[in-house]
Amino acid sequence: MESQYLKRCLGSCLRKGLAEVAERRPADPIEYLAHWIYNYRRVLDEEKKVMLERIELEQEWEVARIELKMLQKVKEEELMIQQKLEEQHQTQLEQEHKELELQNEEGKMLLQQEDQEESDEKMIAEFTDRAGVSNLTSVEELDENEQLERMAEAEQESSQPI
Repeated sequence: MESQYLKRCLGSCLRKGLAEVAERRPADPIEYLAHWIYNYRRVLDEEKKVMLERIELEQEWEVARIELKMLQKVKEEELMIQQKLEEQHQTQLEQEHKELELQNEEGKMLLQQEDQEESDEKMIAEFTDRAGVSNLTSVEELDENEQLERMAEAEQESSQPI
C-alpha cells in the first residue's frame, strides 16, 4: 500500500531525479537531489500555470468568436433593415411621383377644357357678330314668384293715371 502511494506521488519525480544524480555525480548527491526536486516542482507549477492560462485564453477566444459572429449577424440584420427601408422609401417616392403625374395630367386636362370653353365662347361670339345674323338678346329666366311680382308691378303701373 505504501509503495503504491510512493509510486503514484513520487515515482516519476524520484526516477528522473536519481537518473540526473547518477549522470552528474555531484559531490553532495542529497543536496543536489533536494535542489533538483525543488526545481522540478517549480517547473511543474509553471507548466500547470501556463496550461491554465492557455485554457483561459482559449475560452476567451471562443467567447470573442461568438461575440464576433453575433456582431456580424447584427450588422447583416442592420443591412437588411436598411435595404428594406430604402426599398420602402423608393416605393413611396415612386408612388408620390405617380400621384404628381396624375395631378399634372388632371391640371392639363382642366386647362384644355378651359381653353376649349374659351374657344367655344369666341366661336359663338364670332357667329353672333357676323353680318346677317341677328343679335340675340339674352333671356333672363325668372322663377314663378318673380314672374308674378313683375306682372303685379306692370299692372299697377298701367292702372296709375299718367
